[in-house]
Amino acid sequence: MTIRVLLADDQQMIRAGLRLIISAEPDIQVVGEAGDGFGAVTAARRLRPDVTLMDIRMPRLDGIQATQRLFADTPPPTRVIVLTTFDIDSYVYEALRAGASGFLLKNAPPEDLVHAIRVVASGAGLLDPAVTRRVIEEFARTPAPLPPPPQVASLTARELEVLHLVARGLSNAEIAARLYVSEATVKTHVARMLTKLALRDRVQAVVYAYEHGLIRAGN
Repeated sequence: MTIRVLLADDQQMIRAGLRLIISAEPDIQVVGEAGDGFGAVTAARRLRPDVTLMDIRMPRLDGIQATQRLFADTPPPTRVIVLTTFDIDSYVYEALRAGASGFLLKNAPPEDLVHAIRVVASGAGLLDPAVTRRVIEEFARTPAPLPPPPQVASLTARELEVLHLVARGLSNAEIAARLYVSEATVKTHVARMLTKLALRDRVQAVVYAYEHGLIRAGN
């Protein structure tokens, strides 16, 4: 299947560069462009792309606000990868809270961008260890987490354990090694955990775990 991508960036040269990178991939197609946040929301709702590459700093409506609007829809019309030239903690945190499934710097190698599109389009999230650490550090500065919602009680002991390990940034392979089970078993536990908590992907699970005090930074 072809992955359909929307480009949202206020700089035409950036959009042209992204389009050039993507056009070299046989399984990825650019289906639209937008030059600001309002245009991104309108285009995403109309085109319903698999993935939107969303710049943070755009006129009229920034990328975080645009992402929030898209994820207020049920279901959201697209998955979002946030692209920015600014490696700032608050941007990472706010983008993930808004609903983004990935966060990349614009100076990342082209192969990283292509990989991110494929991963997020598959339904997974893209959160490298450095970003995970920044999310953890953000919650370390938060004195009072939200109380655990009732859905947490529906998790089995193993699913809760998997959530804790996901929140610490471990990959499926690392979790499998830690729990002495297969990667396929870990994938099953992750999928069930996400379904029970009504989360889109493991990126949202990281935010969820720390936001609700299910795991503490440094523990």
